[in-house]
Amino acid sequence: MKTPLTMPAAYVPGGNPPPPDGLPAARAKFPESPYLSDAGRRMCHEIVRLLPLLREQAAEGESLGALTPATLEAVDRVGAFKIAIPTELGGYALGARDTAEIVRTLGRGDAAAAWLVIVSSATRNILGFDTKVRDEVFAGIDEWVGPLVFGATVFAPKVGDGRKVDGGYQVKGKWSFGSGSKHAAWGSVGFEYDDPASGERRRAMGVLSRDQYTIVDDWHVMGLQATNSNSVRADEEVFVPDYRVVHTADLPRLSDALRGAYSGLGFKHGAFGMMIGSSGAFAALAIGIAEGALDSFLAQAAKRPPFNLPYPTMSEMASIQVVAGKARAVINAADAVLARHMDEADRRALAGEDYLPSEEPEITMDLVHLIHQCLHMVDGLLLALGSSAVALSNPLQRAVREIHVLATHGAFRIDPMAEINGRDLFGLPPFPMMAALSSPAAPPQGTPPPRP
Repeated sequence: MKTPLTMPAAYVPGGNPPPPDGLPAARAKFPESPYLSDAGRRMCHEIVRLLPLLREQAAEGESLGALTPATLEAVDRVGAFKIAIPTELGGYALGARDTAEIVRTLGRGDAAAAWLVIVSSATRNILGFDTKVRDEVFAGIDEWVGPLVFGATVFAPKVGDGRKVDGGYQVKGKWSFGSGSKHAAWGSVGFEYDDPASGERRRAMGVLSRDQYTIVDDWHVMGLQATNSNSVRADEEVFVPDYRVVHTADLPRLSDALRGAYSGLGFKHGAFGMMIGSSGAFAALAIGIAEGALDSFLAQAAKRPPFNLPYPTMSEMASIQVVAGKARAVINAADAVLARHMDEADRRALAGEDYLPSEEPEITMDLVHLIHQCLHMVDGLLLALGSSAVALSNPLQRAVREIHVLATHGAFRIDPMAEINGRDLFGLPPFPMMAALSSPAAPPQGTPPPRP
């Protein structure tokens, strides 16, 4: 059993941050959410204490292309990599609001660490496989430091190649964007194969052990470098037994079957509630990045003299005060939207309700919109602070780069999401969801095969 970190005397997730030791606690802005758990509160308390460490280690993590050992161990010790794991298997099974607050608080210190906590929920997918896989993956949960499973190229247009053999599949390929690949014990990857019985081209997801793939050094990006979202590859075929494979078309059914199969609020959400909770976690990360950027902006503006105005510090400039005031309003507005949707997701879960498919796009649009509002706010902080903010040693420029990488993720690009919602407003038929779950369509007769 890991020893908990020391908690501050008072902290309400989603409200005011805890005061420095020895100072009276600030009054919370709003009543505490009824959907926060003791475990979630405890994690947020401990992460707040970790913020100086996380911020100090963040630059080194970028250089390493992975979380530093100190950050990885600290986040693991809090228990954040286990928030989506059932209590019966050593996790916490937290709901949407708890998850959002934990990610948001982590994002104030190290966005890459928060990102990896979000994607560590891929471990949940293992529960839909044969129980033998579950037993294999969770056998080392008490000793493993970091996320147990990463996912790479499961739903992408191009996945790995497989062929059916006795007892399983022979699989090879290259799978991109394996966030946490350097830290995880197992990997889940997508592949296609020709069904020998029907001749149908089918798509599946397989679970690979660490000795079955090589990590490719190809995650060279402008931000979130420490998420180690590298590709992994198997140039020669590796054997994946039948029990470590599920067909992607079965994933919605298998996911729905987990509802109520384990205790904890995290296993009461329906399929759409889970989707909304996942999007909410990334929106929470954007808010955390924005809060960390504002923390840095305020500290620097209180010390730096302006370039061409006769004030002792930039904090005495009316223009800087306006920027700070608007920034806080953006964070508060984003927080209100996030809290509303995450609380409603948890409320429905506890009531045994799920969302209608028609409800999800509007909610996701709200969350994507707040991500981009936070992005514009963080950009404004850097522009207001001036040239000193562009030094690579300055945490503000890292916040700018990280939130831009977050906002470029395919799920969070605002114009495509706005188009989906605009079609609904004009009464046009919706686009199909999750086309990648189905078997790949055969190319028209006479169409040349795609280039490798």
